[in-house]
Amino acid sequence: MNRFVKFLIVIMVLFSGCISTNDNSVSEIKSEQVSDVLYQVSTINALMESIYDGFVPVDELVTHGDFGIGTFDKLDGEMVVLDGICYQVKADGVAYRVENVTTPFATVTSFENDETYYLDNMNISEFESYFESKFPSKNMVYAVKLTGNFSKMKTRSVPSQEKPYEKLVDVVKNQSVFEFENVSGTVVGFWVPEFMSGLNVPLYHLHFITDDRLAGGHILDFEIDSVEASFDTTPEFYMVLPTSGEFYSMEFSDNLENDLKAVEKQ
Repeated sequence: MNRFVKFLIVIMVLFSGCISTNDNSVSEIKSEQVSDVLYQVSTINALMESIYDGFVPVDELVTHGDFGIGTFDKLDGEMVVLDGICYQVKADGVAYRVENVTTPFATVTSFENDETYYLDNMNISEFESYFESKFPSKNMVYAVKLTGNFSKMKTRSVPSQEKPYEKLVDVVKNQSVFEFENVSGTVVGFWVPEFMSGLNVPLYHLHFITDDRLAGGHILDFEIDSVEASFDTTPEFYMVLPTSGEFYSMEFSDNLENDLKAVEKQ
């Protein structure tokens, strides 16, 4: 049994004590929108292994959080959830407001900032190091939000895929890349501790949308001009897994770390 499956079993066992077998209780958990809860659809390793079929509707997803990121059925673009509205940044670089679509992987929460900093003149590496130093603990999940002006922003998106699906590390070789200069907008994303590797992207995973909500994507690079940067400590975790399809029979690899790094920064 590989390390990811073992860790997943531990996580599910820990959570099983919090979920009643009573149908009404489960419905209450699903329908209740609670702050400081990370609500996640599937796992990053499932996405890495080309499980792209959506199974949670977006209009259901946003009942669990007003802030988040993910992707869509058939890997059709990058997701940004901001102020409770879901945007789909497709391979043409345009952000579309969507409702009647599904997701195979997404992470949302109800954003309530715990700390705010005002930053200027930083590249992405400087920001990541500085902001990480402000977290109270490296063993928590943090929702990360930056709003303001960027002297440079580089993002990407990928087109809808067709079966048989290629693995994600191969899909991004044909990604669309978008470069912005002197752009205003919002960075939406999360910082996740290393011990959640396999479930989510370790450390930073960030998406972007412009102020006019017309463009954006998965962030590859940026340079800050001046921004308001906030984080929300998110200590609770709730995950929904596919109940059918390829996920049931998938044998997950232990060796996806390098592929994931390529996917995130390529």
